[in-house]
Amino acid sequence: MRHDDVWRAIDTLAAENGLSPSGLARKAGLDPTSFNISKRRTGDGRFRWPSTESLAKILSATGAKLEDFTALVMGARVMPEKAARGRTKIPLIGMAQAGAEGFFDDGGYPAGAGWEDVELPQTNDPNAYALSISGDSMEPVYRAGDAIVVSPAAPIRAGDRVVTRTRDGAVMAKLLTRRTGSRTELTSLNPAYPTLHFTNEDIVWMHRIIWASQ
Repeated sequence: MRHDDVWRAIDTLAAENGLSPSGLARKAGLDPTSFNISKRRTGDGRFRWPSTESLAKILSATGAKLEDFTALVMGARVMPEKAARGRTKIPLIGMAQAGAEGFFDDGGYPAGAGWEDVELPQTNDPNAYALSISGDSMEPVYRAGDAIVVSPAAPIRAGDRVVTRTRDGAVMAKLLTRRTGSRTELTSLNPAYPTLHFTNEDIVWMHRIIWASQ
């Protein structure tokens, strides 16, 4: 059982119920900041695990069974189809705007004004959002003006294309080439750009790209 997988399972359970992680905590009678990204590591970078009490409360609040949560932890399932029913509009902003303050909450979920609703393929993640690509770092797969759909709930593994926000406010679309307990390596699809190396403390959030316009 991996630290990231447990927290991803909590994020997914929240999304299945149409909630952000803070909304799930509130529904379970917990402090709304209990599941914030900043609470998932200690100040010196060590892993912080959710308590068994908090897990019991969110299972009770959502009606989920322990085996359902275990399946999420193990990556055996993501969103049920019912979570996507009737959802055809997805919030969109430009990649260049995404690094500004006010567009995402602490968990990397769309927040605030400035988002445009666009018609894009349905996704099972009710917290999915879209970004408009700028620049050429991900060419030839993603070109300037292409729209990518990003899912905060989708499991992430090495080799996935992701959108990442770093502590200095940069938001970027990259390929996750390597992630260990302390380091993350991101590369561009365009070989003209260098490989980027971050400590995990420098990564605020990372979400998987699940669809792109061509």
